[in-house]
Amino acid sequence: MKKVVSVSLGSSKRNKTVVVELLGEQFEISRIGTDGDFQKALSILRELDGKVDAIGLGGIDVFLYIRDRQYAIRDGLKLMRAVRKTPVVDGSYLKKTLEREVVLYLAGETDLIPPGTRVLMVSAADRFGMAQAFMDAGCVTTFGDLIFVVGIPYPIRTVDQLERLARLLLPFFVKLPFRMLYPTGKKQDLHDDRKARRFASFYREADVVAGDFHLIRRYLPPKLDGKIIVTNTTTATDVELLRERGASYLVTTTPEYEGRSFGTNVLEGVFVTLIGKPWEQIIPDDYLHLLRQLDFKPRIVKLN
Repeated sequence: MKKVVSVSLGSSKRNKTVVVELLGEQFEISRIGTDGDFQKALSILRELDGKVDAIGLGGIDVFLYIRDRQYAIRDGLKLMRAVRKTPVVDGSYLKKTLEREVVLYLAGETDLIPPGTRVLMVSAADRFGMAQAFMDAGCVTTFGDLIFVVGIPYPIRTVDQLERLARLLLPFFVKLPFRMLYPTGKKQDLHDDRKARRFASFYREADVVAGDFHLIRRYLPPKLDGKIIVTNTTTATDVELLRERGASYLVTTTPEYEGRSFGTNVLEGVFVTLIGKPWEQIIPDDYLHLLRQLDFKPRIVKLN
């Protein structure tokens, strides 16, 4: 049996282990949260190195891709370089392929995002493939990177504007401790009521709220009446929260296993194992080919 483990800076309350079969291969997929403890994450990574088939890094990005530019997050690189033998991935390559395909599927095969749909992407720098796909589908898209990551109520309206800001700001931001940019550990369970009221209008103006679930939840307003949520990792508790707030549909870009959708880092670890190439030799077409072999479709749940 192949083993893929995600080591996450997120809460240990979200830990899960499942066994699934893909293309005739049995996989044990596990997630280990370290509650924001960076040193604990390093220790677990070193312990797993050489003992499992692939490792995913959760709760942190290593690489951000804006068009043809790559930005490497310093803390993410520290974690990745702690692993010497086992393939280690952060999900960024799969985001460029899988998440783009999900949006194109929603646009072409469902009536959930017709042209003109107003989309709030809480952060586009970590999901540029998804951001481009929404634009290509004719959506009116707002990128909330400065709102949800920095706390500045400044919406970004175009990909060109996002790219200019990335070139200006990301070389500085990637050197910061990652906890300053993204909620880790117990901070993932916190809700900032004051900023939720301040930023509520951005949710209210949108038909679709998309992107990282922890950033969506960070300033979640009391009502999401009729909103469609397009996100990644959700638990049964997360689904119930969205249902209670009145969201109409939940779309997850990764499949559900035993009531849980795992992060792209986990799925990329599975894909690297199935492809059987060194990670640095894998190209986007390898992922696309495997997605079609597996006949992956987004998980669409009607909530209300």
